[in-house]
Amino acid sequence: MLKAEHIKKTYNAGKKVALDDFSIHVPKGSIYGLLGPNGAGKTSFIRIINQITQADSGEIHINGKKLNPDHIKDIGYMPEERGLYKNMTVGDQILYFGELKGMSKSDALNEAKKWFEKLNIDQWWKKKLSELSKGMAQKIQFVVTVLHRPHLLILDEPFSGFDPVNANLIKDQIIDLKNNGTTIILSTHRMESVEEMCDYVALINNSKKIIDGRVFDVREKFKKNIFGITLSEVNSDQFENFRNKHEIFNLSNENNLVSFDLKNEESQNKVLLDLVQVGKVRSFDERIPSMNEVFINAVSNHS
Repeated sequence: MLKAEHIKKTYNAGKKVALDDFSIHVPKGSIYGLLGPNGAGKTSFIRIINQITQADSGEIHINGKKLNPDHIKDIGYMPEERGLYKNMTVGDQILYFGELKGMSKSDALNEAKKWFEKLNIDQWWKKKLSELSKGMAQKIQFVVTVLHRPHLLILDEPFSGFDPVNANLIKDQIIDLKNNGTTIILSTHRMESVEEMCDYVALINNSKKIIDGRVFDVREKFKKNIFGITLSEVNSDQFENFRNKHEIFNLSNENNLVSFDLKNEESQNKVLLDLVQVGKVRSFDERIPSMNEVFINAVSNHS
């Protein structure tokens, strides 16, 4: 859906580098996580896609065509800093932004009714934005962003300001859009959302891409051969022999269950053979690092 090749962007006459040889490929119909610390370059890239600014060099293609003004109608962008008019009624804003994206008033009205029903906000049509809470205004911003049924949807911290119930409601709508063919770029610091929703990720730090790929593959890359183990009916002598042979940590003994983590450099089958001599194996799970752990480790190692 989107290919960015060797993007470079600088500010202050080249003194500040925002993006340095940045390339990503976003597959059609996927949710692609765009991650990085504050100031890493994410917003600069998003602004280039939206043609708010231009890259110094490099190219972006959408659906095989070089980025051009015609693509604006195919893109929906929800910025982190929201851009609605406080003294304008919700209904007027919905119709105004719909027409800006090339919709007729009747099409915008029909599409708005569907979204207002989905998000349970029918009663807000005649309210001014200033009368709404931050979370309520967030819902309106989301509707404005998706109203024209964009092929490419860019969401910058879409869950900011939402309570857990409404955050989950918006998450379900985003996944539903993806399942119906929308390609989504998701920029967020909520790593649990990345694990739940994203198919692919790219991590930017200090203007450079340091990681990209499928979420599962990225997490696998950072694993450290650590396993979580729980045993019952433990033979204490055999357990001491096992401890002398293997590197274990985070040991606990509760409710007749012994749990610990194991640093394993041998085959899993060999370790399991040792464990069955110790007790009854209740669980044996490889510890795959979370995206939060991947984020911290990757950024720390690249700083």
